[in-house]
Amino acid sequence: MLELFPEGFEELDSSDGVELVAYTDSGGEERLWHVFGGARAEDVAADWRDRWQAFHQPVRIGPLWIGPPWADRHADATPIVIEPARAFGTGAHPTTQLCIELLLDLEPGSVVDLGCGSGVLSIVAAKLGFAPVLALDSDEHAVEAARTNAAANGVAVEARVADVLTSRLSAADLALANITRPALEELAPRLRSRRLISSGYLPTDTGGLEGFRHRRHLTRDGWAADLYEAAQ
Repeated sequence: MLELFPEGFEELDSSDGVELVAYTDSGGEERLWHVFGGARAEDVAADWRDRWQAFHQPVRIGPLWIGPPWADRHADATPIVIEPARAFGTGAHPTTQLCIELLLDLEPGSVVDLGCGSGVLSIVAAKLGFAPVLALDSDEHAVEAARTNAAANGVAVEARVADVLTSRLSAADLALANITRPALEELAPRLRSRRLISSGYLPTDTGGLEGFRHRRHLTRDGWAADLYEAAQ
């Protein structure tokens, strides 16, 4: 199969063996017959290239509508359009939604988004009047996606490539960190922020953070988010 379809094929386990599936044309089907002595062909739906879009559904969080460019928007909501790409974050994940719910209750100020992914939290903050907004991620594809999404939404977000666990962090009124709990605990002592919204972990992983006092705790679908204030 690798020789016949070096671009890739699918391997499906079943109760009576393994099925190997190649998406090809009549020529590829003929090659399968010659090599294996048989094959079963099925037509692929004409819209197969667009079916992935069905997995990206918009969400409504308070006054905000967050969704992909092709989805219908709510007339009574502030739209935030996120193009699904290689970077994490479309607004649909519970951790993102919980962070936004906490963000909605805070007065605007400066923001640093630590591990920004596609930039959805940075864009939401900018739409809500937070400024300046700095988005950091160690993945250059994420930073590129954040810049593209910010421009598409008409907001000012400065996105940079940086390892938030080792780089010197800018001071900000609010830090956003949708990351793993071990990374958050390593990061917390280095933060220079009055407030911190964190998520990316299970409700059972919630606990104290060095240099911060705990203020709010939200959970949804097996995930948690928290609001902290600096202890000093």
